[in-house]
Amino acid sequence: MTTTIHNKFDLLLEQDPNHECEGFGKDKVCVRIVALAELPTRFGDFHIIAFENNRDGKEHVAITKGDVIGAKDVPVRLHSECLTGDAIGSLRCDCRDQLEASLTAIGKMDTGMVLYLRQEGRGIGLINKIRAYELQDDGLDTVEANIALGFRDDERDYAVAAHMLKSLKIDSVQLMTNNPKKINQLTQYGIEVAQRIPHIMDANEHNKFYLETKAAKSGHMIDFRGKQHLPEQSDRPYIKGMTEEQAIAIQE
Repeated sequence: MTTTIHNKFDLLLEQDPNHECEGFGKDKVCVRIVALAELPTRFGDFHIIAFENNRDGKEHVAITKGDVIGAKDVPVRLHSECLTGDAIGSLRCDCRDQLEASLTAIGKMDTGMVLYLRQEGRGIGLINKIRAYELQDDGLDTVEANIALGFRDDERDYAVAAHMLKSLKIDSVQLMTNNPKKINQLTQYGIEVAQRIPHIMDANEHNKFYLETKAAKSGHMIDFRGKQHLPEQSDRPYIKGMTEEQAIAIQE
């Protein structure tokens, strides 16, 4: 496995050593692969691939399992950086739980990856995220706080993620997400989402309202109706010929 992915990686760099294109998304972001290394972790043995971009200098990484270059229907998690959650273990969000769960799951697979994206605070940055926390301490929910600071509820753009996947010759994924915006944006940028893999974490007393707000106001596919709801039940049941209303009725 190691020899194969290293050889493929070297070939990618040889074919396009100084990549420059018209870019993806409204900001025309172009990313370039710059390095690959082995990455043994507590979650399994991975490789880590570093990317840089031509717009803001932010560095992103793909944490990969197995021979993903050119693969089809790769299980993928898009994870946006969260210093307070990922590094410090904040209970105000479920970010660290999501990151660890995705790495644990992919570490057991033959192929898969986590794209770690430098989009702190749903794209508003670390300082503004702390300002939003302050407003939440005063009673606003996470969406209201972002809007009060002059932002949309979610400022993230997944053009970078789509370009990273394209750079690795990946055109189709199985996306680990509860967020329909991720599915829509990847599709918009030319990545086929062959399947959604639900990625639901248990709430705690500090983040339950935050998760409820994401479901109610940001469209995240999380169930808070009080009955037992397993991750594999998150997609609506569907039978050929069934209307959407009928599918919703069965789910309820």
